[in-house]
Amino acid sequence: MHLLLVEDDQRLARALTRLLEEDRHVVEHAPDGRTGHALAGAIDGLDAVILDIGLPDMSGLDVARAIRSEGIDISILMLTARDTVNDRVVGLDAGADDYVVKPFAYAEIAARLRALARRAEPGPRRSEPRLTAGAITLDEAARRVTVNGSNVDLSPREFSLLEALLRHAGQALTRDQLLDHAWPFSVAVTPNAVDAYVHYLRTKLGPAGAQVETVRGVGYRLSDG
Repeated sequence: MHLLLVEDDQRLARALTRLLEEDRHVVEHAPDGRTGHALAGAIDGLDAVILDIGLPDMSGLDVARAIRSEGIDISILMLTARDTVNDRVVGLDAGADDYVVKPFAYAEIAARLRALARRAEPGPRRSEPRLTAGAITLDEAARRVTVNGSNVDLSPREFSLLEALLRHAGQALTRDQLLDHAWPFSVAVTPNAVDAYVHYLRTKLGPAGAQVETVRGVGYRLSDG
């Protein structure tokens, strides 16, 4: 995704930019609200704005309102230290699509960006939410997995793991990336959990389980069979 990070805390901005770029996002940074507002309307191809509420010159709420009033079609993820229901309601009413409370784990930011990206996908893709690689097909809407047309009964965690592999078919994913995709950010698990669930997944997929390949020194990859 092409992201605009509007954050006046330089240390946090540097750390978040580094993590986002490691996840292959393109990141622009604005150190204050006025700059963020200007860049949101000037940069072509932006997918989302990560917007701090507590900015020194122009609050994040005002930036969000300005973006919406100008009809700029972009997702907004707000960052704030305020955690009351009223604060969240005010942020969403100002035009935010989602809300993260500081301090946060990077995995939560990553998960919420993925959710925003899914919401922004064109309608035809959402109307046929099927992911296929080789013999394996996953139907997101029906929460159904088939191998050569036969149903495979997966647990919610196995389903999420397979979905992550299918969305990045042919790409090697690290254990940490798979944790980020398939486990809620609030669940304390180790990368060893990925190995265990890959084993369960391969077993349930039968011969098609061979499509889940081990990439030594990296993690796992789903092949086309």
